[in-house]
Formats: sequence, C-alpha cells, structure tokens
Amino acid sequence: MFVGLCARVLSALPAAVVVVLVAVAPTSAAGVEPEADRILRAMSKYVGGLKSFTAEFDVEDEVINPDGLKLQYSATGKIAAERPGKLHVTRKGPFADIELTFDGTTISVLGKKANIYGQITSPGPTIDEAVDELRATTGLDASGADLFASDSYSALTYNATEGIHVGSGIVGGVECEHLAFRSPQVDWQIWIQKGDQPLPLKYVITTKWVTGAPQHVLRMRNWDVAPKIDAKLFEFAVPPGASKLESLSADLIGEAFEEILQ
Repeated sequence: MFVGLCARVLSALPAAVVVVLVAVAPTSAAGVEPEADRILRAMSKYVGGLKSFTAEFDVEDEVINPDGLKLQYSATGKIAAERPGKLHVTRKGPFADIELTFDGTTISVLGKKANIYGQITSPGPTIDEAVDELRATTGLDASGADLFASDSYSALTYNATEGIHVGSGIVGGVECEHLAFRSPQVDWQIWIQKGDQPLPLKYVITTKWVTGAPQHVLRMRNWDVAPKIDAKLFEFAVPPGASKLESLSADLIGEAFEEILQ
C-alpha cells in the first residue's frame, strides 16, 4: 500500500513483565528521545486499537535512472480494514491499477489493466499475518503496512538507532507532531495528527544506501475511524476472462503488481 513499505511486522509483546515484584516496562532504543517515543507509542496504540477504518492515500516513489536522473512516480489509492482479518486496498499509478483483498484466509491481488490475479493462503487469520506472508512469498516490501500493524511501534522502530521530535508541522491543513528516526539502512519521518486521534498523515522513507537517496512518500487523508463497510468489499470475485498466475512471486508479478507491493 502500500501503502510504504524492510522491517517485518512483529508480534505484539506484553506491556509489562513482573519479575520479583518489579514491573519492567518496554524500553526504547537508547538514541530515541522520550518525547518522540511517547508520541509514536500513542499513535501505535490508537491505530492498533481501531476495530475498523478507511482512508485514502497518495504515494510518491523516487527512482534513479541509469543516467543518474531522479524520477518521481505518483499513485493514489484507498484502504479499508476490519480487524482482525479483513483488508481491501486499491492503488492506481502510471504502470498498474491494482486491487488487494484479504478475507481472513486468502490474499488476492488483481492487476486490472492486465486482467491477471494471484492468490496466497495466509498462515493465520489476521491482517498482520497476511502482510507477513505477502512479504515473504513475493519478496517485495509493503512498508506502508507497518503503520496499520497491531503493534506498529515495534515494526517501525525495528533497528532504530535514533529518534527525535522535530516539532510541529502541517499536513493537509492539519497540525501534526513531526518525528524523525534513523536506522542503518534507512532514515524515516512521520507526521502524526495532534489531539485525541493521533493518526499518521505523512510517512517518508529515505533509502540511504542507494545512490541519490531516493524517497518513498505516503500521505494519508480522509480517515474514517468508525466506518460502515459493506462486507462484500472483502470478498474477491474473479473478473470475467481473468488469468491466474501460478504463484504470486516477484518474478511473475512484474509491472502489473509491483505498484501496490512497493
């Protein structure tokens, strides 16, 4: 998707472990400022606790061509989710018009332009497990999915060496908390809406080890945290004349599926 997206989604850990009557709370990386840690944890708890949500998003992916020219490709899409195991994502860009559906058992990815689809059986019924399986099977990342994990804090801060609270920022006319984090492979930033609904509105990943440091930018808008979603949205129906891929691997996906899985 997605939405951004390689840190793997991690299983949620207990909030505290009592050892010899002493409660030891989870700790952050030594280089993460307490305020940045607090804001990111609040976002993770809020989004991870949503029973359902819908949102729209815009994505900008940068690539460096053989001549060293930095190019930016834009795409747009929508996401609808019902926890624990229903997900529907669309993404339309210059190369592909993609639809991803997860019904709690099967992950279906449809390339509308090519009218081809592929399916994977999830090892478990949750969205987190489906995303993990999608990443493992295809070999492609889905960085934006980390924002919606049940424990996005662990997914986002995996290997983090530094994190700071930059200050306030404005995204789409909304005042946000601006955070910046570093890890050995990438730097990333996130803008989280201020107030009692700490929703992620912007997410930027900078790939430091690639010449030109290309960025992946995800902007979220029109969040609905109490939507009425038609159950049929999570039911995949094979379109007339669609061809099925034998396996949903990176080699077979090609351009038709690459857009949604980056």
